[in-house]
Amino acid sequence: MLVITGECFCGALRYEISAPLSRAQACHCSRCRKAFSGASSAFAELSSPESFRWVAGEAQLRQYTSQAGWGIGFCSTCGSTLCGLYQGRVMGVTLGTVNGNPGIEIGEHIFVASKAPWDHIGGSAPQFAEWPPWHNGTPGDAL
Repeated sequence: MLVITGECFCGALRYEISAPLSRAQACHCSRCRKAFSGASSAFAELSSPESFRWVAGEAQLRQYTSQAGWGIGFCSTCGSTLCGLYQGRVMGVTLGTVNGNPGIEIGEHIFVASKAPWDHIGGSAPQFAEWPPWHNGTPGDAL
């Protein structure tokens, strides 16, 4: 059985995922740059939200909810952003917190029209000015 593990920078928060990740994206919007302190956020959705579980430190998890039930989960000790939440439920993880190979690569860059002027996007993944045309606004589509 496939098990993906991940953790925050200080190791206080650790998780396991027992199903493959899906739909990996890099979001270059100004909100993600601030939330993730980088050029973009790199995240992937859970193919099955039930496959996610915290294995250590869940009491360290803090949540910032920004709009209509959407939020991010981060470690109260080191500040690492670990997951995207919808109405308190983990819907995706930030790829930088995954230990080892997550079994997925960035499949699309979104909100590139608002990327930082110093950001250079490499690779061959498609780029979209905002949401891709197939975006439908369902949980898991954004962190």
